[in-house]
Amino acid sequence: VEHGGELHAGMELTVEPPPVDAPLRAAVMTLSDKGFAGERVDTSGPRAAQLLSEAGYDVEELVLLPDAQKKIERELIRLADSRQVDLIITTGGTGFSLRDVTPEATLAVATRTAPGIAEAIRAESLKITPRAMLSRGASVLRNKTLIVNLPGSTKAVEEGLAVILPQLEHGLRILKGTAHDCARK
Repeated sequence: VEHGGELHAGMELTVEPPPVDAPLRAAVMTLSDKGFAGERVDTSGPRAAQLLSEAGYDVEELVLLPDAQKKIERELIRLADSRQVDLIITTGGTGFSLRDVTPEATLAVATRTAPGIAEAIRAESLKITPRAMLSRGASVLRNKTLIVNLPGSTKAVEEGLAVILPQLEHGLRILKGTAHDCARK
């Protein structure tokens, strides 16, 4: 309302509807020496992007890198700080191989941890295979970006996203400051 907040004769008071939250923005990063070298076709990254898109996320980048910690760190920082995506899903590099450094790179760029997400993925995955205990995936926050590590297989990506996608939107909107109150009623 113009003119000091007063209504004048012939003026109508219009109230704008609350803004609809814009779609959340995501990036998917596959970490695979063989995939990066062209020796293996990456199916887990595209599948993660597809599932995120189907869940309403705008997937802005799909990245494929070798298992090299400093390169992974630089890319996570770029996506979080420069691109300012809300969510980064990584696939691969979470096992026991000496080249599997995704959790270390993720923890190195974290400003805060969010361990419950990785714990939930492992807990549900243990119901499917006892080898889930061997996944070292991490989940952290870098400022206003959530980073979640998933194993590199397409099946593990599907299972992991099935666990977390129903809850992620609320947490991400709280992180962005567009939602409040996590308490259950």
